[in-house]
Amino acid sequence: MSTDAAAVDVATPPARVVPRSKRWRYGWVLETLGMLVIYQLYDQGRDRATGTTAEAFGNAKDIVAAQRWLGIYWEKPIQQAFLNVDWFIAFWNIYYGTVHFVLPLVTLIWLYRKRPARYVRWRNTLVLMWAIAVLVFFTYPLMPPRLMPKSYGFVDTAAEYYNFGPQVKVEYGDDGQPTQKALAQYGNPFAAMPSFHIGWSTWCLLALWPMIRRKWVKALFVAYVLGVLFCITVTANHWLLDAVGGLAVLGLGALGAWGIDRAGAAWRARGRAPDRGGVSTPPAPSGAC
Repeated sequence: MSTDAAAVDVATPPARVVPRSKRWRYGWVLETLGMLVIYQLYDQGRDRATGTTAEAFGNAKDIVAAQRWLGIYWEKPIQQAFLNVDWFIAFWNIYYGTVHFVLPLVTLIWLYRKRPARYVRWRNTLVLMWAIAVLVFFTYPLMPPRLMPKSYGFVDTAAEYYNFGPQVKVEYGDDGQPTQKALAQYGNPFAAMPSFHIGWSTWCLLALWPMIRRKWVKALFVAYVLGVLFCITVTANHWLLDAVGGLAVLGLGALGAWGIDRAGAAWRARGRAPDRGGVSTPPAPSGAC
């Protein structure tokens, strides 16, 4: 490479990776619509992956056996310790159905406005998490603790205590499957593995962590994730191994997003490669998918 070509390469800054929607004045509207469409696809995929009650119960028994072997079958004593405090269980019922959706939305908005390059990485992570989770829902239906037979000692807090959703038990038809009414009320009742309450809350923590300067705010975010773990346990909506599954899906999603970043960087590098005449071609403005 000639000296002049090298000088051109040095003088040419790397293309900044930002959402493509940033190219347009109201691009955020398109970005929002795109994410809503993708989430709806995830939601529909999850609801169609109900599986059979027998399979979901069989997988739940395997989870119980695994947690007993690991010494972490703690869901029952944790829940029973608080069942006499109605307002406490009601609080966590409401927490389960609200904060889980609000904070990821706030995180996406904050990243899009303040750190668009970081937004791309963590948006892609989230989309990949949804895709991986749907595959797991189809292949591994899992009955949550609150729907287990009474002999297991769990209470369906969503039906027995106040919450913002339906306060009724899941109905089963003559074939043993959840009725259409139950599916309309709760969605897929056997979509317990992975726990997206843990996956999403940890996703928020990691996505915003470098942007948080104050130690007490970081402590609040860590407490938030731990609070979500307690929430899914005391309400009997998830097994502890579901939380592990949520972290695994987060890890796979982050790995996939990293791979997309690397592939995009390689593609942009090709655009900056010198032509046969020894002069580099400046890259065209680029965004990221």
